[in-house]
Amino acid sequence: MLIARVVGDVVATIKDEKIVGRKLLIVREVTTENEIVGKPVVAIDTVDAGVGDVVLIAQGSSARQTSSTKDTPTDAVIFAIVDSLEVAGKVTFRKG
Repeated sequence: MLIARVVGDVVATIKDEKIVGRKLLIVREVTTENEIVGKPVVAIDTVDAGVGDVVLIAQGSSARQTSSTKDTPTDAVIFAIVDSLEVAGKVTFRKG
């Protein structure tokens, strides 16, 4: 599981039939202080996230464990939108 921020979206009119109708978003890993540190990754959105949201993602075989990504050609999935992060008793992120 990684913390990431949605930074964009992908439009692909021609794609594998198993992901037709799925929203594809570009995410980048962030620190617990919401600072971008990772490379862009395309993830299937299962929770109706949007650009700017901080989300939780799973990658690799774990990405194919959700009910909507099982048996799909998926390497990354957004499975939660983060409301807040607390580290060592300090809130480092709160959804605006």
